[in-house]
Order: sequence, then C-alpha cells, then structure tokens
Amino acid sequence: MIVELGHFALALALAAALVQAFVPVLGAIRRDERLMAVGSTGALVTFLLVGLSYLALTWAYVASDFSVVNVWENSHSLMPTIYKISGVWGNHEGSMMLWLLILVFFSALVAAFGANLPKSLKANVLSVQGWIAAAFLLFVLLTSNPFIRTMALSPGAPAPAEGRDLNPVLQDIGLAIHPPLLYLGYVGFSVCFSFAVAALIDGRIDAAWARWVRPWTLLAWTFLTAGIAMGSYWAYYELGWGGWWFWDPVENASFMPWLAGTALLHSALVMEKREALKIWTVLLAIMTFSLSLLGTFLVRSGVLTSVHSFASDPSRGVFILTILAIFIGGAFSLFAFRAQSLTPGGLFQPVSREGSLVLNNLILVVSTGAILTGTLYPMLLEALTGEKISVGAPFFNLAFGWLMAPLLLVLPFGPFLAWKRGDLGQAARKLRLVFVLALVLGILIWFVEGNGPMLAALGIAAGFWLIFGALADLWNRANFAKAGLSNGLRRLSGLPRSAFGTALAHLGLGVTVLGVVIVSIWETEHIVELKIGETTTSGAYEIRFDRESTLKGPNYTAELAHFTVTKDGVVVAETDSSKRIYTARQMPTTEAGIMTFGASQLYLSIGDKTEDGKMVVRIWYKPWILCIWVGALIMMAGGFVSLSDRRLRVGAPAKRKQVAPAAAALPGAAE
Repeated sequence: MIVELGHFALALALAAALVQAFVPVLGAIRRDERLMAVGSTGALVTFLLVGLSYLALTWAYVASDFSVVNVWENSHSLMPTIYKISGVWGNHEGSMMLWLLILVFFSALVAAFGANLPKSLKANVLSVQGWIAAAFLLFVLLTSNPFIRTMALSPGAPAPAEGRDLNPVLQDIGLAIHPPLLYLGYVGFSVCFSFAVAALIDGRIDAAWARWVRPWTLLAWTFLTAGIAMGSYWAYYELGWGGWWFWDPVENASFMPWLAGTALLHSALVMEKREALKIWTVLLAIMTFSLSLLGTFLVRSGVLTSVHSFASDPSRGVFILTILAIFIGGAFSLFAFRAQSLTPGGLFQPVSREGSLVLNNLILVVSTGAILTGTLYPMLLEALTGEKISVGAPFFNLAFGWLMAPLLLVLPFGPFLAWKRGDLGQAARKLRLVFVLALVLGILIWFVEGNGPMLAALGIAAGFWLIFGALADLWNRANFAKAGLSNGLRRLSGLPRSAFGTALAHLGLGVTVLGVVIVSIWETEHIVELKIGETTTSGAYEIRFDRESTLKGPNYTAELAHFTVTKDGVVVAETDSSKRIYTARQMPTTEAGIMTFGASQLYLSIGDKTEDGKMVVRIWYKPWILCIWVGALIMMAGGFVSLSDRRLRVGAPAKRKQVAPAAAALPGAAE
C-alpha cells in the first residue's frame, strides 16, 4: 500500500509541477500577484509530494519489499541498512528519483527564501523550474518508474523471496555520500539556468540580477566540488586500480559543469561589481546547466559504458535527448532573440581586475570545450562512420594541462589589480616574495623527491604560487606592512567573509595542484609474487606478507591478506587487503590496503594466486596524494565560508553589511 501511495504521490507531483509551470508565468504577464504567488505554493507542494514518493521507495528498500521490481533487482535482505538506503540511488530509476528530489528541493528553496526577489522574476524562475520538474517527472513515470510490481511483469507469479543484491562496488560508504553531493551540484545549477531564462523573458539583466544569482551558483559549485572529490576518492580506494582520475566520459560529464560553473561564479562577480559582462554571464548560466543535462544524457542513455554509468534502454536516451533539445534549444533561442536588446555593460581596461577575470573565463571555457570535444568525438565518429577510436588520458592531460598553466600563473594577480584600470607592475611588486618562495620550494621539493622532469619543479612552484598568493591577498587587504601586527589583525577580522572564502578556494586549488603534480611524477608501482613470510620494498618501506585469513560479512565472504610495513627496522603500519565474493551475485571485488604517512600513501591490492601458491600483490607508493582531496575540501570550505557572508547568503536582503571604519578603508574590503 505504501508503494502505491508513493506512485500516486509522484503522479500528483506531475500535476503540481504543471500548475507551477503555467500559472506563475501567466501571472507575470498579467501582473497578477495572486497568480504569481501560485508559483511558491506549487514549488512547495511539488517538493512535498516528491519527498513522500521518495520516502515510500526508501521504505520499500529498508523493508526488503521484493514485490517491487526495482527493490528486487538492487537489494538483498542481508545488506546492511545503510546500503539499503543508499541502494535507492544505486540504479537508474532510484537515482532519477534522487535527481528529482533535489531539483524540487531547490525550487522549494527559491520559493521559501526568495522573498526579496521582484515578484515577476521570482514567478518566472519558479515557472522554469516547474517546466524542468514536469519534464523529468514525465520521464520517470513513463520510462523509469521505480514502483512497478513484479506481478505487473509476471501476472499470477508470487513475489520473489529474495533480491538479486546491489552491485558490490556500490556497497560502500563512499557511494552513500558521493551521488547526493554530486546531484546537489549538478541540479543546483538549474536555479542559475532558471534565473537566466527568467531574466531573458523579463528583459531585465543588471547588477541586482547577478547579486541574486551568485549565491545559487556558489552553493551548487561548492556541492559539485565535494561530489567530484568524493567520487574521485571512492574510485581510488574501492576499484583497486590505484588511480584517482581516469578521464572517464562520466567523470568528464561532471567536471565540465564544474569548470563552466567556476567561470560563471567569476563572471557574476564582475557583473555585480561593474555591471559588465552581462550577456556573457547569462550565456554561461545557460551553458552550465546545459552541460549538467548533457551529463545526465551520457550517464543514462546507454551510449557509453562506465563504472559510473547506468547503461539503459536507448529509448530513455531518446527521451532525455528530447528534453535537452527543448530546454537547451529553447534557452539558446530565447537568448538569440533577446541578445540585440541586451546592453553589454561597463567598459574596462585589459589590465584590470575585470580583465583578469575575463581571461580566467576564457581559459575555463576553452578547457571545457577541449574536454567536451575529447569526450564526444569518439561517439560521434562511431555514429557517423562506424569507426571506433578512443580518446584517452594522453590527450586530456596534454590539452587540459597546457590550457590551465596560464590560468595558474595569472590567478594570484587578480586580487591585486584595481577595478576598471589596474597597475600590473605594482601587483607584480607585491607578489615578488610570493614568486621567490614558490620557486625555491618548487626546486627544493623537486630535488628531495629525486629530481625528474624540470617541468615538475615548475608545477610544484605553481601550487605554492597559488597558496602563497592567496595568503598574500589577505595580508595585503589587512595592510600588515603599514598597520603593524595588532592593527593588521583588527583589519583582518573586519574583512568580509567572502574575502576569506575566496582565499581558501584559491589556496585549496594550490594544494590540489601540488598533489596532482607530485603523485603524477613520482609515484612508483610494481607487481610482486609473495609467499607468507616473504618481504618486498617500496620506496623507503619494507612490506612483509604475514598471513592469510577468511572473513564472513553480512552478505559476502572475504579472503584477507595481512601485511606489516616497516621503515628502518621499525613497524610503522599494518593493513589487510582482501578479495570479496558477494553471495547473491557471485561477483568478486578487491578491497585495497591503504596506509597513510603524512600526505603520502602506500597502496596494496592483492590478485589471484600463482600455481606455486604465491600471492600476486600490486604495490603503489603515492607521494603527497592526499593533497588532491585535502585541497578539494579546502575549496569546499571556502565556498561555505563565502556563503556565510550576509551579502552572499541565499535569500538575504540586498543591503550592505556595516563594517568597522578601519576595515571599510581597506583595498578590496567591499569585495
């Protein structure tokens, strides 16, 4: 009965979404505030109904109701409860329910916290959100219904007594966290898209519009950063391949909106401060969510196979492609129709803070285009000619690496340049010490790690250049050089939180760059065959294969290999690496043994045994690898710190926060 109620609530949600789609925009046309208010009510009702439907599906998983086809195919009575709950989004139908839930959740947030928005703009935003929700509700109900009973497929047959179990690689805490974070980013950009379309309908795009869009962009960007980082770390420790990024098409599908969203975040800043880049900012808002929709198509259409994808019925792909054509095509058509009536905004010199942000945007967008080309070209070529090719890591590393190099170089200059017209020489003088420190540390670490390509030293220096550049920005804003320590600290405490958030984001990027460069150049890998009691070495560590044992889990059995790691004769770590066999699917998985030493890790993964009884062990030493994810966490923290600034808080009144006179007088204190 609960399952049927969930299905019914989903159908009612479609009706509510259609009301939300039609009525508010009609009210905006007629200037009827009562009709415009229907948008908020519709958004809240749609969220309530989709939430009830999602809870009903979750209940079916937790209760192991195998009369529901989706539960039968993706769950098992012996699964731990946490994986029953996360199993809801471990398949196509359930993940679409999560996608929908987050979509209508963002609509409800706009309805609840958008009181300061002009009524017509809010009505149009909620109307566009309603159209998106209605389209995907229709998609779920017609092609991806998670509430179908087994009796509908086999009339008269009894419900299965047991489920087929969830894909073993998805039975991991990382997959209980990664998809919700990723979808909060992916789907969160729908609000930016809706604001752009609503503004084009209204014909009003100004600094106030950018101020309203920035918090939503920052919120989505922050969650997408966390989602990508969590997905990278999950693939690293769970799949047993020892890699942290594979340029997999589905990874690219999440990375492209992140790059475009980063460009949108910086472009909206220019628009808010200087009323410049209006047309470009609106275009970026449309592009970012369009790339999110493209990612949804790639994951669910069956056009590619990936550990991250749901290879499904191609008819579903056609449906999503239709949604893409309607929303992306419609938005770009509206943009083309309105483009001539949009004013370009304020003028500025190339050497200025605006100029540095424009360069930032150009590099990010070109990088996105390069990744998009490498991702789609093999599929397009196969569709047109039947020829199969693969575009792998060498292309992406070369294209993306060289495109991003100039961005890393110029990024610290931006905060030191004035708006409208800046002094590049003055900014360079303020960054002299930063440049020297970064270069010295780059060469020092290059030497300590054992030399290598000279470009590696420059890559390390680039990471420190970003880190020290972010700290130098705060130092300069607080004017420590002239004000002294006590006054400088007082000035620092008076800076807006968004200044600290920006510095954290740039610093986090620098930490990630350090991890990427060092682990890419100096990681070591070797495969050995060991008997119990034998040892091998990796870097400065000696690894001994101690013993084997078995373990029975709730729904699997595991063969464990225990290892002891010593350095200079002293035991520094112990770990187990295992191979699991899941009872229901009889599918093996490998659980790596990972030992952390500072920011570096030893990574052990066992394979099959040889004919003479030796264990095949694959060993990696990965220097500084944790910097990759620590940097992402720092970037995410920067996003949340910025969001805590009242001027960037979603739904906050558009008024300036009072600051101490000393802080207000600082360069850039109003940023």
